[in-house]
Amino acid sequence: MHYTITFLSVILGFVLALLIQPKNKNNLKLLLSFSGSFLLSLTVMHLLPEVYEGVSSHQHHAHEHTHNHSFELSVGVFIMIGILFQIVLEFFSKGAEHGHVHLHGSMQHIPWTLFISLCIHAFLEGMPISQHHEMAWGIGIHHFPIAIILTLFFAQANLPKARIIFFMIMFALMTPLGTLLAENLHFLQHYKAEISALVIGILFHIASTIIFETNEHHTFNIYKLISIIVGFVLAMFV
Repeated sequence: MHYTITFLSVILGFVLALLIQPKNKNNLKLLLSFSGSFLLSLTVMHLLPEVYEGVSSHQHHAHEHTHNHSFELSVGVFIMIGILFQIVLEFFSKGAEHGHVHLHGSMQHIPWTLFISLCIHAFLEGMPISQHHEMAWGIGIHHFPIAIILTLFFAQANLPKARIIFFMIMFALMTPLGTLLAENLHFLQHYKAEISALVIGILFHIASTIIFETNEHHTFNIYKLISIIVGFVLAMFV
C-alpha cells in the first residue's frame, strides 16, 4: 500500500495537470501549504520521536557489546546534514521540490540537473517509509501538487510530451524505489537511524520553506492559515 500511495500521487498530479490544466495559482499555493504542514506534522509526531528512541536503544545495545559503529554522531548532526544537503540539491533543482519553477522560454530537452536533483530527493524520502508506513501519506500529499506544477511548467515550456511522461514516471518511481531498497538491503537497514535523521532534515527544510514561501510577499492570509491548520490537524489522525 505504501508503494502505491507515493507512486500514484505523482501520476495523479501529472494526469490532472494534463486534463484540467489548472490556471489558478492561488489554489496550488494553498495545496502546497496544506501539504507542507501535513508533512511537517508527520515528521515531528512520528518520524522524529521514533528515530531518537531507536538511537537510544541501539546505543545501549552497542555499549553492552562494545560496538558502536555509526552512532558516534548524534541524530541532530545528521538532521543538520540533511538540511544542508537539501540546500545543495535546490541549487541544482532551483527549488522545484517546493513548487518554485520558473519558465525561461521553450525547451526541447529534459533539464537534467533538475531531473537528477528531484530523483535524489524523492529517492531519499522513500527510505524512512520502510519503517514508518504512515510517512507515505505525507510524501504522497507533498508530491501531488509538485507533480501538477512540474507538468504545467514542462507543458508551458513546450517540452515534448514523451519526455514529460518519461520525467514524471521516473520521478514517481524514485520514492517507491527508495522504500524497496531500504526494506531489502541489509546495509541500509543497519544505518536506518542515520538515514531517517538525514531525511528528517530534508523534510524540515522542504516543509518550512513551503509553509513560509508559498506567497511571493511572504505574507499569510486567512485561507493559507486555514490550510496549514487543516494539515496539522489531519496529520494527527494518521
